[in-house]
Amino acid sequence: MSNPVVLITGALTGIGRATAIAFVKQGSTVVVSGRREAEGRSLEAELRGLGAEAAFVFADVRREDDIRRLVDQTVERFGRLDVAVNNAGTEGTPGPVTSTTLESYAAMFDTNVLGTLLSLKHELRVMQRQGAGSIVNISSTMGERGAANLSLYVASKHAVEGLTKSAALEAAAFSVRVNAVAPGPTETAMLDRLTGSPDKKAAFYAAVPLKRGARPEEIAEAVAFVASEKASFITGQIVRVNGGKTAS
Repeated sequence: MSNPVVLITGALTGIGRATAIAFVKQGSTVVVSGRREAEGRSLEAELRGLGAEAAFVFADVRREDDIRRLVDQTVERFGRLDVAVNNAGTEGTPGPVTSTTLESYAAMFDTNVLGTLLSLKHELRVMQRQGAGSIVNISSTMGERGAANLSLYVASKHAVEGLTKSAALEAAAFSVRVNAVAPGPTETAMLDRLTGSPDKKAAFYAAVPLKRGARPEEIAEAVAFVASEKASFITGQIVRVNGGKTAS
């Protein structure tokens, strides 16, 4: 399809924002969503300035009514939904298992897991009717490995990968593909918050065989490829874009 309609959650910063720009440069119509109205409107204007049809829709992925409305407004305005990128997520507050609280668990899983599940539910509702579509969930290197003091984040990304594989098996029956892209350390504000200092960030990068973090644009290009018809026989897969971090 020459002008696919693409929906991106958590699109206002970092990987989500870079992904929106990557799709626009390919000629896509893009709907971006997030919880900050002013930033969303600014991104909408920026994407339109690049020559795209673009729209911002406020949505909190933890609320099913928001997700239902986001998907329905996308279809009402642009006629269909061809690609969805479920990028909304949080890193939470690092700490040992012994410091975990019910509140920190809920904050992490409501966004990273429930948000992905609700997004899949309503995106697939539309794509099943269409008999076509491609969904890319955003996981992490931590979706495959463990990490001290990041138990909730690690567990949430393992869950995202499980959801991806299970949804892919269901969606194959109506010709819809579901995959995940799992970035390694990436130059984003989230990584800055997670590491907390330049020294800790440098240590993260030292563990990457390529000895650097990814640029958000590099992750975005991988997402755009996996979502595209060039990857038409890829489904149920976790595509790891991490500079070789999980090669051994």
